[in-house]
Amino acid sequence: MNINILFIGDIVGKPGMDIVQMYLPGLQKKYKADITIVNGENASDGKGCTDKEAKQLFELGVDTITGGNHTWDKPQSQEFLKKEPRSIRPMNYPKGTHGNGYYIIPNHKGKVAVLNLQGRAYMAAIDCPFRTSDWVISKLKNETNIIVVDFHAEATAEKLALANYLDGKVSAIIGTHTHIQTADERILANGTGYITDVGMTGPYDSVIGMKTDAAINRFLYQTPQKYQTATDNVHLCGLFFKIDMQSGKTVEIERIFLPEFDKLIVEPE
Repeated sequence: MNINILFIGDIVGKPGMDIVQMYLPGLQKKYKADITIVNGENASDGKGCTDKEAKQLFELGVDTITGGNHTWDKPQSQEFLKKEPRSIRPMNYPKGTHGNGYYIIPNHKGKVAVLNLQGRAYMAAIDCPFRTSDWVISKLKNETNIIVVDFHAEATAEKLALANYLDGKVSAIIGTHTHIQTADERILANGTGYITDVGMTGPYDSVIGMKTDAAINRFLYQTPQKYQTATDNVHLCGLFFKIDMQSGKTVEIERIFLPEFDKLIVEPE
């Protein structure tokens, strides 16, 4: 028996939330999704995810919301993490950080564990994602052999290194954070599904979701600029993959990139 999983990439602000609400029901129907996972670390106007956005996503049938380095940018996001186990943050933040690093989704076909990790190359000097994955995966294996990893990282080399390190130990590794979808979805030698970055669900007339003027000025003047979410040319990025319940291996994988107002997807049959 197989289980069908749909992963929606980094949702950015209201434009990203709107297109998810528009497309997700149709995508769930098209792919006969048993489990839906989204990365929501930028869902609240580009910074964090509060209970407002999470409620909308859970009402759409999302099972787990993963995070990243912007998870804590809003105080409301921190409070939300304390009380909602379905919204997770990278596991390898220091001990005592608010929130959980994994969530086990109950499903009629069987349990699915979702693990969130964050890279360290060109990012904060937090705990090692490789060492962290060792002990937490051994713990998760006591409950299920279906483990999906959201690896929120900057460097492609670090993502590929972790993917090869965990190949055969987890069901799939989905790269997030760079907001640029890569065309390298595949099943690794020992059965782990992989993509370096699933991409951004949000406005593409932007600099990875941010209004272009402010982003350009950050580079020109090397000073902080007010973050403002862009609005135009919205796309949805995602990944569909099918996992064999017995082996825990990915048996099918498909990258998703949809422009706004794709009539084939908007209306579920």
